Amino acid sequence: MKLKTKKLLRKRVRITSRKKVIIRTAGQDHFNSRESSKVTKNKRRDKELSSVNIKTVKKLLPYL
Repeated sequence: MKLKTKKLLRKRVRITSRKKVIIRTAGQDHFNSRESSKVTKNKRRDKELSSVNIKTVKKLLPYL
């Protein structure tokens, strides 16, 4: 049987040319005024997924 791509994960993850998995930083929606400026600045950046979680992503995205 053909493996299907999990569409939910595909929308939240970006794959780079070197097979790195990039995700958006969590917690950006509201209550940001109470955060320090350092935390707020770091939330604007995208993050690379850890190698432990990449194994799970590979199962859900068969084309990776």
